Amino acid sequence: MPTKSIKIVVEGGNVKPGPPLAPTLSQLGLNVGEVVKKINDATSQFKGMSVPVTLEVDTETKKYEIKVGIPTTTSLLLKFANASEPSGDPAHKKVGDIKFEDIIQVAIMKKPQITAKTLKAAVKSILGTAYSIGLTVDKKSPKELVKTVDEGKYDDLLAKYEQKWNEAEG
Repeated sequence: MPTKSIKIVVEGGNVKPGPPLAPTLSQLGLNVGEVVKKINDATSQFKGMSVPVTLEVDTETKKYEIKVGIPTTTSLLLKFANASEPSGDPAHKKVGDIKFEDIIQVAIMKKPQITAKTLKAAVKSILGTAYSIGLTVDKKSPKELVKTVDEGKYDDLLAKYEQKWNEAEG
């Protein structure tokens, strides 16, 4: 079956039925309004975040499948912090504070896309991103927290999420 893949990045739950998506969908003979509504439904949990979406279209039957990717680590962290954008100067200007458990949640959500083999390694990677965009975690520098994670101070908390990590696809 001849298929065409359309890869786009959309704002979760807020796709508009205009260019650049509409002309592409029209050329394939698809109902633009219907496809846009389905993409919005599929991405609604990521409101306000940039989300990668792949549309697999069977060019003969006009059937299509929407595959929603995972927002960027930066988008997820900013969402937890209720911040609109990363800091241009993370060493001196902080844009928000999130909980350590938010870091764990992001690590679990991003498991399919990160190379970390353990939840602890994934959390340290996410802490690095939090630091680079100007977030603090539990009012502390994420850089400091990487050391405390290495020292085992968060092992009990991480153990609570180990099963969720193991169940996450990746």
